[in-house]
Parts: sequence; C-alpha cells; structure tokens
Amino acid sequence: MPIREATEDDVAVMLDLAAATRARHGEYQPVFWRAAESALVMQDLWFRFLLTSDDHHLLVATDPEGRVVGFLIAQVMDAPPVYDPGGRTCMVDDFVAEPGQAFEGLLAAARSWAVTRGAVQMVVVTAAADEAKRSALAANDLTVASEWWVGPA
Repeated sequence: MPIREATEDDVAVMLDLAAATRARHGEYQPVFWRAAESALVMQDLWFRFLLTSDDHHLLVATDPEGRVVGFLIAQVMDAPPVYDPGGRTCMVDDFVAEPGQAFEGLLAAARSWAVTRGAVQMVVVTAAADEAKRSALAANDLTVASEWWVGPA
C-alpha cells in the first residue's frame, strides 16, 4: 500500500478519518473522546500548521485508486528528563488506520523517519478499548508502558 507525505489536499480526508475514529472511541469512553464544539476547525488549523513544521512528519496511506485510507503524525522529541531511553523518542499521537497494510506501512515509514532523527524508541498513543489497534501495535514490537485512567473529578 503506497505511503507518502501528506499535503494540504489530504487534510479534509484526514479530518474525516479522525472524526470517525473519535466517534468510535466515544462509544466506550464518551467523556474523554467527546469532540469539542470547534473540534473540526481547530484540528484543521492544527493539521495545516503541522504540515509546515520541521518537527513533525505527516504521512498518509492510499489505496490503489489513490484515496487516503489512513494517516499518521509523528514527532521526534527528547524524552522527559527523568527518563533515559538512550536517545530521542518518536511520539505518534494521531494514527488512524485499520490494522493491515496501511497500518504496517505507516508505522514502518514513521520508524524509518524517526531513526534518521536519532530516535531510539516509539511511543504510540491509542484508545484502551481499540483492541484491533492494540493487537497490531503488539505485533509490531510495541508494548504497553503506561495507561491513562479517567473518571469524574
């Protein structure tokens, strides 16, 4: 499955994919994943800003017809000062793709990019109940390091 750098032309589809994922996650954790009233506008501005950032890498996976079917946003950063993984960390916060070729391709491309920037570890964020994605991450040599638990204040 082709993987390429995202462009401004991809943002609308990325927003649709992100909104669908947020809605699915909201089914099992409605408070944490509830979209803000201005979520679409804010995320649109954020994605467009990230396209101009040297610190971020935005990738899309396309089907044989060229339609975007998944995306990943990666950032290489220093680990918090209380940790020493032996190099920099690649943080993947936005990663929307069904497990399979798009998922594998996006993760592999992000890893390759991260290594060229001194990263020694990947940190990928996912929803707790997204079992398919969790299984795919485990199959790609990632393990759970931390979990966030949420509830009423």
